[in-house]
Amino acid sequence: MTDDVTVEGLLRELAPQALAALARRSGDFGDSEDAVQEALVAAAESWPSAGIPDNPLGWLVHVASRRMIDRHRADAARRRREDLVATTTTIETVAAPGADDTLIMMVMCCHPALRPSTAIPLTLRAVAGLSTREIAAAFLVPEATMAQRISRAKATLRESPEPFALPDVDARPERLRSVRHVLYLLFNEGYATSAGPELARTSLSDEAIRLARVVHAATPDDPEATGLLALMLLTDARRPARTGPRGELVPLEAQDRGQWDCTMIREGVALVTDALRRGAIGEYQAQAAIAALHDQAPRYDDTEWPEILALYRVLERMGANPMVTLNRAVATAMVDGPDAGLAVVELAAERLGDHHRVHAVRGHLLEQAGRRDEAVAELRLAAARTASQRERDYLALKASSLHRA
Repeated sequence: MTDDVTVEGLLRELAPQALAALARRSGDFGDSEDAVQEALVAAAESWPSAGIPDNPLGWLVHVASRRMIDRHRADAARRRREDLVATTTTIETVAAPGADDTLIMMVMCCHPALRPSTAIPLTLRAVAGLSTREIAAAFLVPEATMAQRISRAKATLRESPEPFALPDVDARPERLRSVRHVLYLLFNEGYATSAGPELARTSLSDEAIRLARVVHAATPDDPEATGLLALMLLTDARRPARTGPRGELVPLEAQDRGQWDCTMIREGVALVTDALRRGAIGEYQAQAAIAALHDQAPRYDDTEWPEILALYRVLERMGANPMVTLNRAVATAMVDGPDAGLAVVELAAERLGDHHRVHAVRGHLLEQAGRRDEAVAELRLAAARTASQRERDYLALKASSLHRA
């Protein structure tokens, strides 16, 4: 017998590699994804009892290619592709898992026929393995809207005359911009999961960091690739202190900074310092600079909030992201007082509406302002609206303790 958790983790790791192998050989993303999904289901059903095969990637690609062939045999218009798949995709021709297969597939998915707003969700779903619900949460849209967006992206790829393949060298920088966004969102979901019983999914954040290192190594002169890697390292350095002994959430102000990973902090600071020397600042560099200011403060009370506030203002000028505005509200409160911060929260609420983070930040600032009853009400609203169990527990406990005080 094979441990179900082991099988699940292995399949998550191998899925993009199998998809890359099949899609690169067939040139058909949609059919390749469907076939790989069927192979993953077959593996999930058989491997726990039969055992993991000696060449699990080869097994997946072999099964997926047979599913494609079976499907193509039923469609005479696709016999040309059947021959291609049958002759080039066999268990003997699949190499050992390659370090860059996932990244190659991400670049291919960020196809010129797709806008970034559709290419990025498709890549997160097909290659990174995030659920439609998780992707919708990252984009602040309803799950049904995101499902339609991903479906349209697949249809666009099927109809596009542009081959599903790696682009020419000149076209790669544009695709890499979308790939960086994919990695950023993948890391965020791993570091702070949008739903479920656990606060983090370390496998996702670790994979995002690994791929960000690959991108940085391939484009060492790109300050945003450097900034993205720095941001991930500086954020992930705090992970050991983010949870208590029972897995409960520990907020930044209460974390034991002695538990932070100093090696990661040093590397991240060096990277962002190098990136900022190169000229115009980008969004990942700005976020990394904010993370560095947090990480370099010996205590929470020593945080350079005026500098952080200035950087959030820079980020807001780069794009209208309401989550940035919400973060600016916290920094504003630390510099100019909670009432000033609450005014900024209302600006974010104009776009975020009833989002749980609006209620959580509003409750936090109301507590700072001494408006305890209002703070309790907001924290309870936030707890009721988050899909993260650890965050819900923290908010509910905070509301309860304020109510009793």
